[in-house]
Amino acid sequence: MNQTQPLIEIKNLCKYFDLGRGAKLHAVDDVTLTIYKGETLGLVGESGCGKSTLGRVLVRMYDQTSGSYQFNGEQVPAHLSFAQRKSFSRQAQMIFQDPYQSLNPRMTVGDIISEGPAIHGEWQGNNRKEEIMRWLNRVGLVPEHAMRFPHEFSGGQRQRIGIARSLALNPRFVVCDEPISALDVSVQAQVVTLLQDLQRELGLTYLFIAHSLSMVRYISTRMAVMYLGKMVEIGPSEELYSSPLHPYSEALIAANPFPDPKLERNREHKLLGGEITSPVNPKPGCRFANRCPIATDKCRIETPVLKESKPGRFVACHYR
Repeated sequence: MNQTQPLIEIKNLCKYFDLGRGAKLHAVDDVTLTIYKGETLGLVGESGCGKSTLGRVLVRMYDQTSGSYQFNGEQVPAHLSFAQRKSFSRQAQMIFQDPYQSLNPRMTVGDIISEGPAIHGEWQGNNRKEEIMRWLNRVGLVPEHAMRFPHEFSGGQRQRIGIARSLALNPRFVVCDEPISALDVSVQAQVVTLLQDLQRELGLTYLFIAHSLSMVRYISTRMAVMYLGKMVEIGPSEELYSSPLHPYSEALIAANPFPDPKLERNREHKLLGGEITSPVNPKPGCRFANRCPIATDKCRIETPVLKESKPGRFVACHYR
């Protein structure tokens, strides 16, 4: 798989939510990003930074407010009709965080997996049963599971069902929206290994959203860091994790726990201070300035632009 060819290119992408009385929540604000064919791009940041919203815009669960979005070289309209949205769903799908909440409790596993293809007029007749069995086998389940309901499965099994449902249409791009955060630690590695195996088998491109930087470091080719709707740093995962450029990236990595309990107990923990800037009608300037240890007056007035500071390393900071 050629990872130098872009599958997704977004430029100055914005997604605002109207709160009424002139107030707008800037969930995704002026984001420029490229995702290459066959890669896994990890997306990290605190809760509420806009990661999931960006993922939903890319699979067109949300329309963008402004900006440009190209998928496989073709421009995706800012607002899709029902027919356009249905067609685009064949190309881009999402795996959700909570497998229990995202599965219809009244549908059997077979119906859940085959729902997407059925909407598109596929898997008719005897072919439907064969395809359901094939996907159950692919995600590590057995034929007997087809007639059961979601509540009869463990969390890890439910996530496998969700993965099969999302991939049944053979999409090219999949947003994995914190797909392991609701699972037991013992099951997380199994699900990640399954995702990697399916990526190699089907030639998939992933946007992997997570809180766990160590897991993102492990699974992703590159890593992107978001803060309050803004992209603050992008780079190869190993380089970004070992030598972050943006002060916010440094703080995230410093907060990541050590696997050795003794080292974790004895190390110094530095907590970020300062007030978190509101993403509602934000003023110009760096969103991280109030919490940044190196911020100056310039940071509170002038919004930094994401720029290439080293080959393959992009950072939005006046001083890095």
